[in-house]
Amino acid sequence: MLVSVNELEILASEAYDDGVVTEVIRPAAVLPEEAARAALVEMAVRDVRNGGMWDAEPNIWRRYDRPFEPGGPPSGAELIGSMQVAYGTPTRYEITIYRATITRFGTEQGWTVESLCDEALGFGGLDLASCPRAALLPAPRPFRLES
Repeated sequence: MLVSVNELEILASEAYDDGVVTEVIRPAAVLPEEAARAALVEMAVRDVRNGGMWDAEPNIWRRYDRPFEPGGPPSGAELIGSMQVAYGTPTRYEITIYRATITRFGTEQGWTVESLCDEALGFGGLDLASCPRAALLPAPRPFRLES
């Protein structure tokens, strides 16, 4: 696939944009089963293709400023930010949120990593401050050959 220079310039500018804020959530936020189910139901109800502003996939949740046009791509909808998630971890029915990014547009609109996470977690009755966190285990001992 050929990529034009303009597309490469756009990709590079987005990757190094001063207005983009990315934060690793440490320790990662873990939605318990009941909260995870509630959040997924609410995001489905608020899907960008159905008049809402969320696009939830198994590895990333995206928040837009407005719904998509019926039957089409974003067409004018601006991405506010995204959250990288992992379904089924640490246990089968939990969801772990480990990174959040706010776009330049989102930053200009006053969004923060905390406000983005709070909106999504709010669907499950939580916020980032009160959400359970993943257990941080000590690093494993280095491997040594015994002779």
